[in-house]
Amino acid sequence: MRVTVAGAGIVGLSSAYRLVEAGHDVTVVAAAPPAESTSAVAGGVLYPPGRSPDERVVRWTAASLAVFRGQDAPGVRFRRGRVLLAAGEPDPQWFPAVENPARDGDRVEFTTAVVDTPVYLHWLLSRVGSLGVRIEYRPLTSLSGLDADVVVNATGLGAGRLAGDGSMVPVGGQVVHLTDPGLPEFVVDQRGPGVTYVIPHGGHVVCGGTEEPGRADTDPNPAVTADILRRCRELEPRLAGAEVLRSLVGLRPSRREVRLERVGDVVHCYGHGGAGITLAWGCAADVAALVTAG
Repeated sequence: MRVTVAGAGIVGLSSAYRLVEAGHDVTVVAAAPPAESTSAVAGGVLYPPGRSPDERVVRWTAASLAVFRGQDAPGVRFRRGRVLLAAGEPDPQWFPAVENPARDGDRVEFTTAVVDTPVYLHWLLSRVGSLGVRIEYRPLTSLSGLDADVVVNATGLGAGRLAGDGSMVPVGGQVVHLTDPGLPEFVVDQRGPGVTYVIPHGGHVVCGGTEEPGRADTDPNPAVTADILRRCRELEPRLAGAEVLRSLVGLRPSRREVRLERVGDVVHCYGHGGAGITLAWGCAADVAALVTAG
């Protein structure tokens, strides 16, 4: 079938990959290149943040990790790290999906993929192109009128508008990149009112973060940058002398749960919030199955 994938973030590109792999004729249409997507701002550590009532999350996470493990793609490393939980919090539901999980009090450790998202997205864009996927950059105002048998709505934050879904909310997330002093592992602190994380990628460390529902702009706030630096340097003192490289803001496409379903000739796949990198390959497999099943 002729399939148009709307969106060139991690969800759109991984869906395009699975669809062309299944034998479909695939075109990706997006307003901007992957480097300008929210995916490119992500910290890139694979595990589902928070606690979701959606039972599909664990399956999607496990599937994505299996893909990253088998790809040998640039920007992907498997690293052990730790998450600090609030006192008395039960084991995370995603524990079965990650590698070698262990718990000591309110500290959990596991091995997972750590993805330098701009590097990986560049590779993935090149890969789908080499498989014959056409890429077009132009704004979409509607999902109708496209020259396709099936359309996949993977436009992230724009998906709600295109689908008439008012439940989509932008959630701002600011990060700061520092030089990497050679940190061997990631750390995420979920004990406070917000989440603080330190994710090393070799050349730089992604430090965060913020949760700002309803935010509409992507201009970094200097006061927020200073607060992120304070929190992350308290969490990881080896960052004390690290040079600040840049501050970035992404708008997470958030919804109570991911919408992944087929309605007529449209397959909707959106609402991943801050877990797009984590869930993308698992969701892409389901997208391809829905398109092929008809």
